[in-house]
Amino acid sequence: MEAVSRAAMDPENYKYALEDLPALLEAVRDFYQRRFGVKLERDEIMSLYGSQEGMAHIGWMLCDPGDLVLVPNPGYPIFSVGPKLCDARVWEYPLLPENGFLPRLEDIPAEIAREAKLMIVNFPGNPVCKTAPDSFYRELIAFARKYEIIILHDNAYADLVFGEKTGTSFLAFEGAKEVGVEFYSLSKTFSYTGARMSFALGRRELIQKFRALRTQFDYGTFLPVQYGAIAALNGPFDSVLSQCREYEERNRALCGGLRSIGWEVPDSEGTMFVWAPIPKGFQNSVEFTLKLMERAGVICVPGSSFGSLGEGYVRMALVLPPEQLKEAVESIRRSGILAIPRER
Repeated sequence: MEAVSRAAMDPENYKYALEDLPALLEAVRDFYQRRFGVKLERDEIMSLYGSQEGMAHIGWMLCDPGDLVLVPNPGYPIFSVGPKLCDARVWEYPLLPENGFLPRLEDIPAEIAREAKLMIVNFPGNPVCKTAPDSFYRELIAFARKYEIIILHDNAYADLVFGEKTGTSFLAFEGAKEVGVEFYSLSKTFSYTGARMSFALGRRELIQKFRALRTQFDYGTFLPVQYGAIAALNGPFDSVLSQCREYEERNRALCGGLRSIGWEVPDSEGTMFVWAPIPKGFQNSVEFTLKLMERAGVICVPGSSFGSLGEGYVRMALVLPPEQLKEAVESIRRSGILAIPRER
């Protein structure tokens, strides 16, 4: 905030920022080396107005009308909407609880894999709140090589990972830079959400082409926002670790509290969300979401908003302190909603 404020008082910073500041590219390069052990060159990095904007536009660079894109189901909506904006087709690969919400790459039909141009992957995953083991990324890279598929890995929640697990980068694995691109966001890591700053990193020719595309509708990120990002990336990481611990405490307060009143909700492995199966007896996630809001005053998102395989779940956000989450749990208990199905 101090870096943004200082830069905002300099009239020179109100010109068009036609290119990323060299200091910003260096800060990203050095941060990725420290944080993930990934070596990047400046021409393998570009800034975005947040990962959402990047997801919406990268398909314009990669896809012709009719091209096939592999997207997760359930998945964050822009994963499917982005390709559809350029008239690409999507094929939904399932994320199932019996497989830990990981894709089974061997189950993707060979004819689909051969036709696919792009595959979108997101771990730690929104909405499923799962992380992926190192073995998955190695399998993913081999799969991409075999079928000549470009991988787009959304890594927005790399620094919100709980328990013994640690966040990683797709680019940390051998061969990743040859097959794909990763999005990394400052929104969740550094609470820089409204400033809109994230990065596309990875395969050089893809980054160069994406940068060229964005020059057609973008004059560059406001320079004070770039200076704030430089300060965040070059600064201490203590506040990030502290924030992660706070989210983990909220996760325990909500999930543990819900289990204590009879709603079997597993702990999240990461992200700022909880992926909760709806209580037995309810027929669909929209029905349950509405009843929960009406009876307990607790608002969540029906899982069906994230794809057909999200049906039977709701997504809750860990955006309140533990004390207020405990109050929400108590409100749910008092509402009697968990007993409704047993009365039918």
